[in-house]
Amino acid sequence: MRFSQVRRHYGEGDATVRALDGVDLTIDTSEFVAITGASGSGKSTAVSILGCLDLPTAGEYFIEGHPVQSLSGDVLAALRNAKFGFIFQSYNLLARTSALDNVALPLIYAGVGALEREARAYAALAAVGLTGREDARPNQLSGGQQQRVAIARALINDPEVILADEPTGNLDSKTSDEIMQLISSLNQARGITVIMVTHDPKSASWARRRIVFRDGLIASDTQVRA
Repeated sequence: MRFSQVRRHYGEGDATVRALDGVDLTIDTSEFVAITGASGSGKSTAVSILGCLDLPTAGEYFIEGHPVQSLSGDVLAALRNAKFGFIFQSYNLLARTSALDNVALPLIYAGVGALEREARAYAALAAVGLTGREDARPNQLSGGQQQRVAIARALINDPEVILADEPTGNLDSKTSDEIMQLISSLNQARGITVIMVTHDPKSASWARRRIVFRDGLIASDTQVRA
């Protein structure tokens, strides 16, 4: 995954917001990267482009050497579903739906049959420590358990990359540590690339590479010894 002079601007003239203003960035397979920075620094915009949720205004984004901008909307959607798993601060679970069905949802869009969907959802929930809670709805689960359901959903398509946006933002410190331990283990045991946006220095400390954004540019990029 590589940015070459990526720019993302919003608006026009004096009202132009330069969310990204010429960013060069390479993220290799199996890295664990924490992206930090003040509000409006460009970190969330960068992750949206990395996850093919947005496209650059200028510059190029390459995945496995292929320029993303040349892909059609349908191909981009298929790429997102196949390559990326997304974890959000607010969990984004369907309120009236069981944990099992929340986890299985991406497989419906992928055209996977009902029996296989159920088996894979059971396995994903087991992988995040929620065996026995498959029938629980979100309001019957703690915040940490809801985030584990969201992580299981992110894993359901065997993604190469997990993009996590403030994954511990709504959690207490003990639960945050448990979620970060889980995310770290997915990176180390499965080799999944993890790219995490966070404002929390403690969460960022789990990453082996830490990138700080400021005013639409990378202010620092530090490799941390394991």
